[in-house]
Amino acid sequence: MADSITPHSLDKPVCIVTGGSYGIGNAVCEKFSAQGYTVINLDIQANPTQSKAIDWLKCDVSEVSEVSQAIQQTIQQYGRIDCLVSNAGIHFSATIEDTSEEDFERVFSLNVKGAIAATKAVLPQMKSQQNGVILYMASDQALIAKNNSFAYNMSKAALASMAKTTALDYAKYQIRANAVCPGTIETPLYHKAINRYVTQSGADIDQVHAEEAALQPIGRLGQASEVAALTYFLATDDARFITGSLQVIDGGYTTQ
Repeated sequence: MADSITPHSLDKPVCIVTGGSYGIGNAVCEKFSAQGYTVINLDIQANPTQSKAIDWLKCDVSEVSEVSQAIQQTIQQYGRIDCLVSNAGIHFSATIEDTSEEDFERVFSLNVKGAIAATKAVLPQMKSQQNGVILYMASDQALIAKNNSFAYNMSKAALASMAKTTALDYAKYQIRANAVCPGTIETPLYHKAINRYVTQSGADIDQVHAEEAALQPIGRLGQASEVAALTYFLATDDARFITGSLQVIDGGYTTQ
């Protein structure tokens, strides 16, 4: 945990992003910051290239106490939480038979338990404000299944369920909850997965990238900035009648 948060204007809306250092999380942080939010990034590691306007608090999102402490620190500093983007997560490829108990616990501790902890920590403040937005970074796998994705698929379906139940339970407080469901997005994690596959299989990396792009009806991979733009829209007043929804951004993949 960092000792303090950089002072900002208390009039600015506040957005907490879990897992905001790289990939989609980083793009979300940069988008909200550019739109005038005070942004707090809760991540186990910092991104040295991230805008200095974004505050990083070292936080293992799989540890409930660390999440609670970081969010309470933010509330004490600013007295408000306008948006939570629960983005932290890990990918894990395996069938049910090849998923050990430890593997399952690791995926769910970060992807689901971390989201539960963050949601519980922001809700009292949002209830007192009678306003707030909670956004879960789910996946196209919240709607469909993919091969070798037992635990990851289940964790993303859990986030979609959380968006729906939270939306219903807290609508009376004017708190909205939605799930963003990206398809194949070009991020550092995507490149890491492709590189690992190429190393193991000996496939041509350019061909693999081309095949991935061809799987998308729109003919290319998504970009983190596009996911961030949708995420930001859902936090705005223009989306104030959208709650409990699964917002798919996948180039048409799940329509096939």
